[in-house]
Amino acid sequence: MNARAIRIIGIDPGLRHVGWGLIEVEGSRLAYVACGSIATNSGLSLAERLAQIHRALTALIEERRPDEAAVEETFVNRDPQSALKLGQARGVALASLALTGLPVAEYAANLIKKTVVGVGHAEKRQVAMMVRMLLPASTASTSDAADALAVAICHAQHRAARARGAA
Repeated sequence: MNARAIRIIGIDPGLRHVGWGLIEVEGSRLAYVACGSIATNSGLSLAERLAQIHRALTALIEERRPDEAAVEETFVNRDPQSALKLGQARGVALASLALTGLPVAEYAANLIKKTVVGVGHAEKRQVAMMVRMLLPASTASTSDAADALAVAICHAQHRAARARGAA
């Protein structure tokens, strides 16, 4: 892709695993760049695990140099303790991205699924299958990485719609 391509990093936040996916967008063309997952050490304190996420995301941004970032919004579940920990991990991810100077967009899980699959309540395997169809070179081997690529795809679609609306 040429210099006009926009590099977008999608983040699927979590305390145990933070999925990330990097794509390039030029017009309506999407191209896979890389993806992976940041794993935290469950034997560490919550503060140390959050610091692990911050350091890993900062290093990833410095190495991969995305132009924009998108993060999945927190899905509130029945366990308030789990929701709180997820929210803290998500907050660290948002702050880490913002501290590197990236513009950060946030998207609800249902919007991501609807954008990528066409159905707001799609299953994880359906999302992963559509990610593989939209990004054939994708090597996402975990659901966290596939979900992060879906977040990046969602941002690519919605940023293009916003740009058309602003023109």
